[in-house]
Amino acid sequence: MALPIQHHLLLFLVAMLVPFADSTVPEDPIRLFHEGDKNFIMQSTNVFNFKSFGKLAQISSSLKMVNVNDYGAQGDGKSDDTLAFEKAWEEACSYEGAVFVVPQKNYLLKPITFSGPCKSNIAVQISGTLVASDNPADYSEDRSHWLMFRSVQNLSVNGGGTIDGNGNIWWQNSCKTNPKLPCTKAPTALHFYQCNNLTVEDLTIKNGQQMLVSFERSQNVIASGLTVTAPEDSPNTDGVHITNTQNIQISNTVIGTGDDCISIENGSMNVQATKITCGPGHGISIGSLGSGNSKDFVSGVNVNGAKFSGTTNGVRIKTWQGGSGSASDIKFQNIEMDKESAVEIRNVLYKNIKGTSASDVGVQFECSETFPCKGIVLEDIELELEDGEGAKASCNSVQLSYRGDVNPQCP
Repeated sequence: MALPIQHHLLLFLVAMLVPFADSTVPEDPIRLFHEGDKNFIMQSTNVFNFKSFGKLAQISSSLKMVNVNDYGAQGDGKSDDTLAFEKAWEEACSYEGAVFVVPQKNYLLKPITFSGPCKSNIAVQISGTLVASDNPADYSEDRSHWLMFRSVQNLSVNGGGTIDGNGNIWWQNSCKTNPKLPCTKAPTALHFYQCNNLTVEDLTIKNGQQMLVSFERSQNVIASGLTVTAPEDSPNTDGVHITNTQNIQISNTVIGTGDDCISIENGSMNVQATKITCGPGHGISIGSLGSGNSKDFVSGVNVNGAKFSGTTNGVRIKTWQGGSGSASDIKFQNIEMDKESAVEIRNVLYKNIKGTSASDVGVQFECSETFPCKGIVLEDIELELEDGEGAKASCNSVQLSYRGDVNPQCP
């Protein structure tokens, strides 16, 4: 977790955490990104060649429509509708193609797992609002999850509805809020585990008990048109969390939380994030990697087109000394920031970043003398002070390469 920073800068690039001890860096980092573009783009764009249900209006009328109201759901926001949802899911999952329908009502739910494998492709159409029980006793069997889709393949979840984690009671009882309390787990609001060929779109996920949306051990994922929000002071509320997931594309999504807007952890490959609006929050983070002397790997991350507003950080890579593994083939480009950001980096291209800084130092790299930052490329960077004067750069233990016009440059 990054500590809040009180200064107001448009862009503040920082590399404060040490790289992995056993990682290697190409001798020519410019050639890595320039010649590697073709392979990187092919890996990142040719992986989503699967069919999804899409909008309900596009679904064939021959599919089975399974409405939760027909299985006893009250939708009054007070009655426990968990059993009705479980019955409806069991029915939908057993059909050769079905649509699990949640109408425009308010449904109160305890923790529930929608388990597969299902007989065929399945769509979940959420038009109403799902509200989490705020009684911690209801989570006695599993404090880690509220809504979970587990081992469901060829799944589409959309509908324009709202998923409300109702997290206030959890935030109040967090050790981050009250250090006198013990640190305990809190549920992830919406968790996808081992779900391949997955589409999640056109939903609002808010007030997560802890993380709001999580993708774990999944492949071929498209997430778009999401609004993911929690209060700025809500603890540990990562917006979109990705771990051990390959070939995932997040686009046209607005995220504002109390922690990372997007966090990318070990085992994740070919991650694309485009047209992301982030703030408040801690920015977009890779890691932490190498914690507890672990061996972690992340590769093929492309953040292209992001706007940060009111965040404590921008884009960063977090690693721990003593860990091992690598973070490679990473691009942060076409980024706009309007408040101070901290970027913790290694082996990264920064391209087309422009703006103003309220501090004399607009670019700063503070890297380990033992394991200096290597393979850092700055391309087309233009930062100036609010009065129009040029910003300064402060660089320690970093090997930089420049392309195009870069201002400021390290002394």
